[in-house]
Amino acid sequence: MPPEGITRFAPSPTGYLHLGHAFSALTAWGRPGTCLLRIEDIDRPRCRPEHEAAILEDLRWLGLCWPEPVWRQSDRLSHYTAALERLMALGMCYPCRCTRAEIRAALSAPQEGATTPPYPGTCRGRSMADATPGDAVRLDLRRALALAGPVAFTETGPLHPGRHTPDPGKMALDFGDVVLARRDIGTSYHIAVVVDDAAQRVTEVVRGVDLFDVTPLHRLLQRLLDLPEPVWHHHALIRDGAGRRLAKRDDARAIRRFRADGATPADVAAMVGLSLRG
Repeated sequence: MPPEGITRFAPSPTGYLHLGHAFSALTAWGRPGTCLLRIEDIDRPRCRPEHEAAILEDLRWLGLCWPEPVWRQSDRLSHYTAALERLMALGMCYPCRCTRAEIRAALSAPQEGATTPPYPGTCRGRSMADATPGDAVRLDLRRALALAGPVAFTETGPLHPGRHTPDPGKMALDFGDVVLARRDIGTSYHIAVVVDDAAQRVTEVVRGVDLFDVTPLHRLLQRLLDLPEPVWHHHALIRDGAGRRLAKRDDARAIRRFRADGATPADVAAMVGLSLRG
């Protein structure tokens, strides 16, 4: 990434930051250029103001700073609606009335170890003209791939470096017709993240390797929406002694707990194998 590059750290305020977040944040701020802070808070029932305040406090305690104002996805719903409407105009979408259990993973970033069977296409024959307020909106993936052509992306991280060109057939099997707009909020993680990265002129997307497999889908949406192509840097995950990825519910490894126990920012950085920038 050139010195003038832009990356971002984009936590969701659904819990307190832990060591895994510290690793991701320090990795992002350690890249050349400018690092933005973005709050991904479209999951309003789970997001809490006190968690957002704690995120800002912990990051400042680590010695990190960012340009103001901080973007919040809850302030940008109209932009996601506009992107969705553009995809609808291209004939890439259809309404879906299937059960909530089938679409519950659409809002948040995919989690390591979570598997959702590809959607079988039950509602694929429906037209958006027949949509009802209770419908979700799905991407017709095969039609989208046919329009966009081959998608490719560049990975700068140490785990999967190089240029990747995913196989369209494998993408169809891996993703199926993903939900682009959940019925209760009108958007999803996939739409919001590509729209915001483009709007903030992000040139390098730094995030955990658990999101590496979803990158072809994000690159596909960028092509359909004529959004610029960044590069991606997927970093390793911080795990506990049993090899499990750290989660927000694991308060024992929350940054605020280490702070209360007298740790310094340098101590936390050392715990995740990094040095503080500057």
